[in-house]
Amino acid sequence: MITKKRKIANAKVDANKAYSLKEASALVKQINTTKFDSSVDLHVRLGVDPKKADQAIRGTVSLPHGTGKTKKVLVLCTPDKESEATAAGADFVGLDEYITKIEGGWTDIDVIVATPAVMPKIGKLGKVLGPRNLMPNPKTGTVTNDVAGAVNDLKGGKIAFKVDKVGIIHASIGRVSFSPEKIAENSQEFINAIVKLKPASSKGTYLKGISMASSMSPGIAVDTKSVQN
Repeated sequence: MITKKRKIANAKVDANKAYSLKEASALVKQINTTKFDSSVDLHVRLGVDPKKADQAIRGTVSLPHGTGKTKKVLVLCTPDKESEATAAGADFVGLDEYITKIEGGWTDIDVIVATPAVMPKIGKLGKVLGPRNLMPNPKTGTVTNDVAGAVNDLKGGKIAFKVDKVGIIHASIGRVSFSPEKIAENSQEFINAIVKLKPASSKGTYLKGISMASSMSPGIAVDTKSVQN
């Protein structure tokens, strides 16, 4: 059953139109129906085959206005790095005790940063961390000796993304409380990062489709030409 609020929201979105990024960033605020500060999400469909290693797009981007959500960061490291991680603002810092907690099912965190030296110990957590996309990875900057830099980036709005099995990248790029300008600027930065990762082996149209939505709102089709500089 479609609620009255959802019907009103649906009526404001022309399903046959591809909006400019500027228009979509303003419209997503108007069609939000939740009482909480919903996330604004982008769904980018790419012309790639994720089964091919060189087309399995993944990367990171620092959003100019952050995500509007403070991430809970766990740093797994040796004792000599603990004070550095704590000073940078990590929410949890340690090693063996957290490995034991994670083995017991604890995953009340948004991201894990680890130093290369402790990765052999963390490997056994793959079954727990992998499905939740929490496994530290050098490609996303979460396996590093510069734990302070990694924590600062993550707290400041750096997000990781990767293409799913059907060629779509999903990411939260802000909140509905953001101004349309901030939503548009974060969206553009995110899309720019994806465009920079276009593999040479990808033929035809790379950006096949972009949709913007807030939590529980209808999707807004974004004109791909409006995001390509």
